[in-house]
Amino acid sequence: MIYCGKFTYKYLLTGISLVILLVILQQSTNAAEKNHKFCISLTQKDTSAPTSPNKASRGTIIRDSTLKKDTINKPGKDSTVKVIDTFNVKLSKDSLEGPVEYSATDSMVLDIPGKKLYLYNEANIKYKDIDLKAGKAELDQQSQVLTATYLSDTSGKKIGRPVFVQGENNLTSDTIIYNSKTQKGLTIGSNSVQGELYVHSEKSKKVSKDVFYAQNNVFTTCNYDEPHFAFRAKKVKFISKKLAVSGFTRPEFEGVPLPIGLPWGIYPLTQGRHSGLLPPQFSVNQQFGLGLEGLGYYKVLNDNFDVTVRGDIYSYGGWRLYLTPSYRKRYRYNGGINFNIVHTKVAFKGDPDYQNQKNFSFSWFHNVDSKARPGTTFSANVNFATSKYNQYIASNPFQAFNNSLNSSISYSKRWEGKPFFLTVTANHSQNTNTKLVSVSLPDIGFSMSTIYPFQPKEYAGAKKWYYNFGIGYNGSFRSQVNFYDTAFNLRQLIDTFQWGASHQFPIQLQLPSLGPFQVAPQISFEQKWYAQQFIRQWNAATNHVDTIIHKGFYTGEQMSFGIGVSTALFGKKQFGKNSRIQAIRHVIRPSFGLSYKPDLSKNDWYETQVTKTGEKFRFSKYDGSIFGAYSEGKFGGINFTLDNNLEMKVRNRKDTGENAIKKVSLIDGFGFSTGYNLMADSFQLSTFNLYARSNLFQKINITAGATIDPYEQDTTGRRINKYVWKDKLSIGRFVGGNIAVSTSIRSKPKDANKEKQNQDANKKFNESRGAQSLDEQYRELEMVRNNPAQFADFNIPWNLNLSYALSLYRTFKQDYSGYKTTLTQSVTFNGDFNLTPKWKMGINGVYDISGSKLQFLTGFVSRDLHCWQMSINITPIGYTRSFNITINPKSGILRDLRINRSRYFYDFR
Repeated sequence: MIYCGKFTYKYLLTGISLVILLVILQQSTNAAEKNHKFCISLTQKDTSAPTSPNKASRGTIIRDSTLKKDTINKPGKDSTVKVIDTFNVKLSKDSLEGPVEYSATDSMVLDIPGKKLYLYNEANIKYKDIDLKAGKAELDQQSQVLTATYLSDTSGKKIGRPVFVQGENNLTSDTIIYNSKTQKGLTIGSNSVQGELYVHSEKSKKVSKDVFYAQNNVFTTCNYDEPHFAFRAKKVKFISKKLAVSGFTRPEFEGVPLPIGLPWGIYPLTQGRHSGLLPPQFSVNQQFGLGLEGLGYYKVLNDNFDVTVRGDIYSYGGWRLYLTPSYRKRYRYNGGINFNIVHTKVAFKGDPDYQNQKNFSFSWFHNVDSKARPGTTFSANVNFATSKYNQYIASNPFQAFNNSLNSSISYSKRWEGKPFFLTVTANHSQNTNTKLVSVSLPDIGFSMSTIYPFQPKEYAGAKKWYYNFGIGYNGSFRSQVNFYDTAFNLRQLIDTFQWGASHQFPIQLQLPSLGPFQVAPQISFEQKWYAQQFIRQWNAATNHVDTIIHKGFYTGEQMSFGIGVSTALFGKKQFGKNSRIQAIRHVIRPSFGLSYKPDLSKNDWYETQVTKTGEKFRFSKYDGSIFGAYSEGKFGGINFTLDNNLEMKVRNRKDTGENAIKKVSLIDGFGFSTGYNLMADSFQLSTFNLYARSNLFQKINITAGATIDPYEQDTTGRRINKYVWKDKLSIGRFVGGNIAVSTSIRSKPKDANKEKQNQDANKKFNESRGAQSLDEQYRELEMVRNNPAQFADFNIPWNLNLSYALSLYRTFKQDYSGYKTTLTQSVTFNGDFNLTPKWKMGINGVYDISGSKLQFLTGFVSRDLHCWQMSINITPIGYTRSFNITINPKSGILRDLRINRSRYFYDFR
């Protein structure tokens, strides 16, 4: 019994010891497994996760009895959307939401019990959409807080300042503390870019993904480490991609604060269109007084519609209101309306130059995209204003010289696969000086391109000569009314209303080539419809010619027959193989035509007295009608044209490849044309029309033309039926001519890539101008012309444009007593050059050689101030003399922060 008890006692103690040992081992295993889970959650890149204590996560697959096959087509992956890597299985509460990628060049310390990761030197942590780089970084798994700061070298210099990137937000700081779960954080000594603003904040607190508050801020649009200018504000609220709002703001230049400030500031950070206040600019004007110009509001109603409201107000009591709604639908249409009301008050009541007027203007433009309805186009550009609207525009005095307004509405339709084309237009023109308004409504045109009725759709064998017989049609109808805007009444509209129509039937036949000759006969018939006849009679009581109008329906016809023959002759002169000039080629293209035109309008012409001395002049009954009158007399004669072209081949001795020889055009074209009327009883020979054109060295453009009359003239300047060469050696009498020479030269750009960027930007700008009215485009071009300093291109060191124009012509005097000769010569020049890499000077002018005076001259000086620019524009002569000095930031967000001083011509009276 005793041995049995001892045996049982020993084994009992042994069993208890084994149980205790197993328990200790199990606890050690659980602790190691728990710590191992933390390592896995930091290092794993796949979507696996530590197992959960529930049964479902321990290898058991639970099937969903409600799961069925998805019949909906799943969309493919969008490569433009950034995917954030996260775990897609159930995780423990203290686990991170996604994998973490980390690296460091010095060392990495993993605190398993504390669940923390430490990285030293060039630390990089990537977690979800966060990318953090810093000299030293820490990641706490339990709180999901990232902490980063810099390292210091032996001299105390900061190394590896933390750079925090989340989406499009980029932040560089001395210290960053960020909670990835709450998306809140704190930074110290941070630098960031918000839209066009470079912001430095001593402290900033991120309260959500897109909103943070900053303390003791310095912000600017200058990208230098020590900016040329900046604004200081104690408190600023930033809403990413929307706006920034600051309290009291003080500007400073070169670190020197100015004794001025703004109580608050709003800075838009939104890219693209967004609603907002349009700030005004101050102006000083002797006629209108002190003023605020451009104050208004821009409202985006939806993706397709917006509206702008602006206003000007002046101390003398004048004001102006602009209402500009615009609309656009991509690939469909775009347009806008511009309605202006102006209340003008010049000086004070009682002053000798006091004026008080009210005027308005209205414009509408609309364009339909060609892709909306292929084959159909519609566009409108309507402009209307009171006659004195342009006279007093304070912000643009040059507009006072625009005394005409034009409008047009057009619709066109082309039928696919058919030869028909229809146009319907309405036109309006208004002269603000004479107050004459002309309206053409409607103006209808219908045409049929040439069809070949005898040509089968399919044929075998040789092509018959009559297959080329073609006929076409061109028709137009137009009605027109003229009236004065100061004397508008219905009776006047009826009295001035007239209409007309024109019909043309061209018939042609292209015959087979006769060796080197091309032969083409043609027939044309034309008829015009008139609503009025104009009979001119001499009034002996007033010593003037009176015009009597007869209303009704009248027609006029004209027919012509002809045949044309053309060919080409080639001549070539070759030189030696080693010669720089390899060959010169001369091409002569003569064309010869026989035509006959019967005098179907002889009854429409008459002769009447036009002067006191009994001088008579021939008129047509339809002179002054919409489509004009047919020429008098029959014609049966010869037409001759001779065209020439001269070019050469030149060897490039520096190039031995395929491009060693290039073609150079010496004269693009030169020749003459004339005719002879076999059926006329006098003046059978037509005038000689000479012309020449060339573009020498692809740099100098030359065009010239002249008219030579073979007949003499009497003492009053009238032609007489006598050849000039009958009494002297001459080819004819010079009637008129013109010569134009122009060239444009420029230096190579300093930066070729920047030049390409400028060209691309100009291309986009020109494409965008299609959505503007013509009036807006003219205003933009006028602004560029009058303010060249603001558009100076420092990438082009110098640029020069020169043109010379000469014109000599003879016109009939108003009293019908003879001809007068007028000679005009002018030189137009414009150019600019860099005085230094940051200073540019330019000039633009027109010199009248005939009048020996400078008609127009403007000069500009521009200074590139890095983040600012200064421009000086001067017009020292002429009625438009003025000067303008502007200093403003380059950034668009601060474009209204400018210093401007302008004086115009009326300030010098």
